[in-house]
Amino acid sequence: MSDAGSLDDFLSQFSDKVHKSDRKLAKIVREAYPIGVPALIMKSGTDRIGESAGYSFYLGTPDDLLRSLASWLLSFAGERQSTLLRLIKRLWKRHGREDIALSSLLLANLDHKNLDINPWEFLTSIVNKTEPLDAILLIVEELFRAKKDIPSNEIFEKWCNGKRIEGHLAIICAYNMMKSNYKISDDIISKLSSIPVNRGDSILSRLKDEVTLKKNNQDVV
Repeated sequence: MSDAGSLDDFLSQFSDKVHKSDRKLAKIVREAYPIGVPALIMKSGTDRIGESAGYSFYLGTPDDLLRSLASWLLSFAGERQSTLLRLIKRLWKRHGREDIALSSLLLANLDHKNLDINPWEFLTSIVNKTEPLDAILLIVEELFRAKKDIPSNEIFEKWCNGKRIEGHLAIICAYNMMKSNYKISDDIISKLSSIPVNRGDSILSRLKDEVTLKKNNQDVV
């Protein structure tokens, strides 16, 4: 049987009532993550990767299975999307790599207007003092892929003047805006250039350089 078929069989045993409880949903998705994961012999390796990357666990769940899980959750949420907001908070707190990936998919595909939330402010409220760079990249890229509203200048200013992790969030969002051909104000780029980044963090340093060098190149032209 295919992994998708195995997942469908697993999910079919649950009644619609489980979608009223973020606690039950968190337990269900945790049980679903191993479906489709290669041989258990890989478990010790993925555990070590998870620990070194800053996740509580990393099972190696395929992306297509996580997307199927997200679709199941969204399809049955109906008018109860607020339950999924609570689920995102619960998953982010548990902080497995699969939890973060699933949270990213859910947040990107919720109806933000009906829920009356700003996804960027919501993201700011759930990030920890420190996060794996991969976690922030995942959720930002999903929000941009879903073509949600970009962060406002006010949010950027708050990030640039806030916690270190918020500054990193600002850099990653600015980079994604640049890739998507959104205009970034000179004032925001100047603030981004002053955000401290560990030069040993090659990916974040590169993203910051690409955003700030873009401004310099425009100035020269």
